[in-house]
Amino acid sequence: MTARAKNPPTILQRAIALLARREHSRAELARKLARYQMDGQDAGGVEAVLDQLEAKGMLSNERFAAALTRSRGERFGAARVRRELREHAIDPDLVRKATEPLKRTELERARAVWRRKFGRLAEDDKGRARQLRFLAARGFSADVILHIVKGERDTEDS
Repeated sequence: MTARAKNPPTILQRAIALLARREHSRAELARKLARYQMDGQDAGGVEAVLDQLEAKGMLSNERFAAALTRSRGERFGAARVRRELREHAIDPDLVRKATEPLKRTELERARAVWRRKFGRLAEDDKGRARQLRFLAARGFSADVILHIVKGERDTEDS
């Protein structure tokens, strides 16, 4: 029998291993670790481990929000990123703060996503509807979507 089989990883060790791979929100990490607490491991509990990790600066909802905003913001609109942050139980003020920069670049990012997918304006209503649905599913605002699908140019672009 190996040493690992005799002594399975503690909740703290599992948490550190997960955080070493990528940032996690507190709620997400709690959900992932909860099943190990049910196995009777670590009587101190998941919450105590999470508190310890936060105190040491290893777990941070702020860092998680920034990382998710950075990675998802390139392909998705501010509304979609906000929804994902809320699904991770991130504080509303932190969600607002993290997604504020996305609002300023929404048109530019939506246009880049649209160009990669379509590259040119639709020739009929069915094509425009398809483009509208695609951008809406990506979480871009209605104003931005209409601006792009109608082929309107910014004053800077002209």
